[in-house]
Amino acid sequence: MSAPSVRDTTSDDDLQIRPLQLQDFIGQSELTAKLAVSLAAAQKRGEALDHVLLSGPPGLGKTTLAAIIANEMGSKLHTASAPAITRPRDLARLLTLLEKRDVLFIDEIHRLGAACEEILYPALEDGFIEVIVGEGVTAQSIRLNLQEFTLVGATTRSGMLSAPLKDRFGLELKLDFYGTSELARIIERTARLYELQIHPDAVQMLAERSRMTPRIANRLVRRVRDYATVEHITSIEAPWLDDCLQQLGVDTMGLNQLDRKILRLLIERYQGRPAGVSTLAALVDEEERTLIEDHEPFMLRLGLIEKSPRGRVATTRACRHLNIPVPAEIRQRETDSSVQQYESNLFTDRD
Repeated sequence: MSAPSVRDTTSDDDLQIRPLQLQDFIGQSELTAKLAVSLAAAQKRGEALDHVLLSGPPGLGKTTLAAIIANEMGSKLHTASAPAITRPRDLARLLTLLEKRDVLFIDEIHRLGAACEEILYPALEDGFIEVIVGEGVTAQSIRLNLQEFTLVGATTRSGMLSAPLKDRFGLELKLDFYGTSELARIIERTARLYELQIHPDAVQMLAERSRMTPRIANRLVRRVRDYATVEHITSIEAPWLDDCLQQLGVDTMGLNQLDRKILRLLIERYQGRPAGVSTLAALVDEEERTLIEDHEPFMLRLGLIEKSPRGRVATTRACRHLNIPVPAEIRQRETDSSVQQYESNLFTDRD
C-alpha cells in the first residue's frame, strides 16, 4: 500500500460552498470567538497557530474550520485521514513535506495508531521527529527538525483520544449541534450561491428537518435543487418542498429511513427492551460506527432513544412520532423514572 499523500483540499465545490473566512462562518459563536483571538495573536507575533483539536458530531464544520484556519494564516492546507496512516513512516513523510506555517488536517484523529502517536509527541511539542535508519545492531536514530506548522485534528469521539496526545493540543474546540435559525442562515447562503429561490417558509422547513447539521442542510438543498430542475420549479415554496422531502424519505423531525427502521426495531421487535448497538447494526445491515456517529447523537438529542447499561431503548416520544402503540416496558420504565426524579426533587427541596 502506498503512503498517503499530502494534498490541497480546495476543490471548486468547496470554494463555492465552504466559507473561507472566520467572519463568514455561521454558528458556533463561542468557539469562533476563541479561535479569532488565537488567530489574531499568532498573526501579530508572526508565528504558526497553536495546534487545534476540533471535536463534535459529523457534519458540523470541522473540515471547514481547518480550511479557514489555513486561509486566515495565509498558509497551505494539507489533509490526511487517520485510518489511512497505517505506518509511522507514513506520518513522518507527511510531517517532513510540510513547509513553514503549513496546516496539517488529520481527520478522525482518534483512530491514529499508538506507534504513529509516538511520532507526533515530539513533533507537536519540540518540532522534530526521530527516524530509525537501518536494522538490528546497525540501526541508528536520526533526528529530523520540522518546519513550524499547525496540526488541526478532528474527532467525532474525543473520549477515544489518548490523554498524552490530547494534552499536546493548545486549543480544544468542541462543536455542538446547530439551532434552527443558524441552519436557516446557512440554507439561505447556499441557495444564494446556487441561484436557487426559496420562500422563507420553505427555508424554515428545511432548517427544521436538517438534523441540526449544516452538512445535511446543504445536502438537502442540493437534492431539492435536483427535483426543482427536473420539474421546472423556479421558486420553492413550503407545500412543494414538503412533498419533495417525503420523496427523499425525510420526515417532519428530520428522521431518515434508517432512523425510523432503528426505532421500529426497538419498539416493535424488542417491545421497549434494551438492544445492543452491535445487534442493531447487524439487523439494519449497517456498520456499528455509522449508527454511533451518524444516527444515535441526533436521536438522543431529540429524546427518541436513551442509553442504558444493557443497550439502547426507545422512548414514548418515538412511539408517538411513528404512531405506534407504546409498549408496556417503555411506559413502565418512564413511569419509574418519573417517580425517581420526583422523589429526588423532594429530597433536594428538604435540603
